[in-house]
Amino acid sequence: MASFNKVILAGNMTREPQLSFTPGNTPVCEFGIATNRRYRDREGNQKEEVCYVDLVAYGKTAENINQYMNKGRPLLVEGRLRFRQWTNKEGQNRSKLDVFVENFSFIDSRGGGGQGGDRGRATVSAGVSGDGPAPADDEPPPENPDIPF
Repeated sequence: MASFNKVILAGNMTREPQLSFTPGNTPVCEFGIATNRRYRDREGNQKEEVCYVDLVAYGKTAENINQYMNKGRPLLVEGRLRFRQWTNKEGQNRSKLDVFVENFSFIDSRGGGGQGGDRGRATVSAGVSGDGPAPADDEPPPENPDIPF
């Protein structure tokens, strides 16, 4: 059976990007975005639905996001869904669904992110493969700490 795992999201960053490094010294940037959906309900009232998404970028992409992006800035990302399960230090089973960023585009030109004649849009490719997650206190250890480029 064929499968396809592709995610494209445009939204605003919900927190400052957090840059860390794997044991193999690969940059890892974790951040979040919020996407909004506006619609009318059956009675004709305007409604808004917000979806918060956790994202992870590696390598040069991680460094660029950390350097040029900050909370509130709009961003377009392209990547794939990734589901992880682990047991934390207290022995509790944990799981997390996030987006592994493969490409991204700056949507506005604040902070030097989108300079030039492209009207504030600059696209960057991740150029990485692998799933080396960035560990936090409540996150699993790296599966593949040295991500090939």
